[in-house]
Amino acid sequence: MTLDYATLDALRTHHPAWRLLRSDHAPLVAAFLHRIFVVPNVRMMAAADLSEALEDELYALRLQLGEAAFPKPALDYLNDWASPDKGWLRKFYKPGTDEAQFDLTPATEKAIAWLAQLSERQFVGTESRLLTLFDLLKQMSEGSEADPAKRIAELHKKRDDIDAEIARVLSGDVPLLDDTALKDRFLQFIQGARELLTDFREVEHNFRQLDRRVRERIALWEGGKGDLLDDIMGERDAIANSDQGKSFRAFWDFLLSSRRQEELTKLLDRVLALPAVADLNPDTRTRRVHYDWLEAGEHTQRTVAALSQQLRRFLDDQAWLENRRIMDILHGIESKALALREAPPTGTVMEVAEACADIALAMERPLFTPAIKPVIASLTLLAGDEDIDPSALFEQVVVDKARLTRYIRHTLQDRAQITLRELVTSQPLRQGLAELVAYLQLGSDAFNTVVDEDTPEAIHWQAEDDRGETVHRTARLPRVIFTR
Repeated sequence: MTLDYATLDALRTHHPAWRLLRSDHAPLVAAFLHRIFVVPNVRMMAAADLSEALEDELYALRLQLGEAAFPKPALDYLNDWASPDKGWLRKFYKPGTDEAQFDLTPATEKAIAWLAQLSERQFVGTESRLLTLFDLLKQMSEGSEADPAKRIAELHKKRDDIDAEIARVLSGDVPLLDDTALKDRFLQFIQGARELLTDFREVEHNFRQLDRRVRERIALWEGGKGDLLDDIMGERDAIANSDQGKSFRAFWDFLLSSRRQEELTKLLDRVLALPAVADLNPDTRTRRVHYDWLEAGEHTQRTVAALSQQLRRFLDDQAWLENRRIMDILHGIESKALALREAPPTGTVMEVAEACADIALAMERPLFTPAIKPVIASLTLLAGDEDIDPSALFEQVVVDKARLTRYIRHTLQDRAQITLRELVTSQPLRQGLAELVAYLQLGSDAFNTVVDEDTPEAIHWQAEDDRGETVHRTARLPRVIFTR
């Protein structure tokens, strides 16, 4: 990547790591997330546990800085850090649960790692880095040599060097690394071990980005299902056979070997017992760093397996047909919105409202699977604003899903179930169709729901036109029941 002005300006504006470093709350965000996620190598944490830990952190800071410091509740800060305009945390739901989970994003971990390097180091090792670079060059040179004669000559040279070293040891000349060399190499090892753990989050992020691109392609696909499957599976194979995919598979095969794990355990025990290394006061987790690698790798493998399973469900016949039907609905909404923008209809505002007010939403259970979230986002964007002014159809509406979630949970505390119509009746829609779609999405992602296709219901709400007059809107859809 070239570091020209345009590239750096785009990174300054859009990259989450740069936004974190520019934030007024950067010390709190970096310190807290480093302690909770990076140091113990935690890959995910439930919202309740993370919120409790942050609340303790905020309480301690308020004792030092005053009650006015960080006035918001901990959960509000977490949701803010996970919002798209920040991107410092990833908020998601595990299958079968309605409790949010949080994890670091790769960009945040990069920013934290960079901050850790700003402090002065009492000892900067250079010899071990030079030897590492030299060994890498030798490996590349020897590993790419196709001439058998040269390969054999190099092997003979190595054998002669080993024989000479054996002879020196037998004669009593045993060369040992001094304390400085031991510290140099150990610090290099610690840095590489931490960077390896950081790489896992980026590998997971890349697989999620691939999965998102594939789902968007499915939602927008115009051809046949067979052609789509060929295209998607070809990309999956391309990723598996990419440099990153091959490197990860080689690493995983190496680490899964029980013999390698035992060897790493013995080497770490012996190195950590050396007086020169003990003087550095290494983190106690260093002794099991290879198990941290294994846990992180297993988490990555589970993520890839879960994404693949979800994709297979998304591509089954019922979901495929439903997704195509949804795209037809969206294209219809888009074409009508464009028509309104290019040629505003004649008549009074009330006549236009009555013509556009009645919306029919046919819905089956697969419609709001997690895989269809990009489609729901498009629908919210296209039809979110309920004003009659055509230009307002293209303004983005942000629905506070956390508020809706709290409201549903509070309602279900006193009763076993409640219909969507009852929810909307007791707390009218503030943002019209966009908020209604958000309820439906929560019914798929965060709560247990039952859809009664045989009982249609009409949901009503009010909006104001450009003159401030009240207009009535209606959406018809099958009965949706939220349950505990």
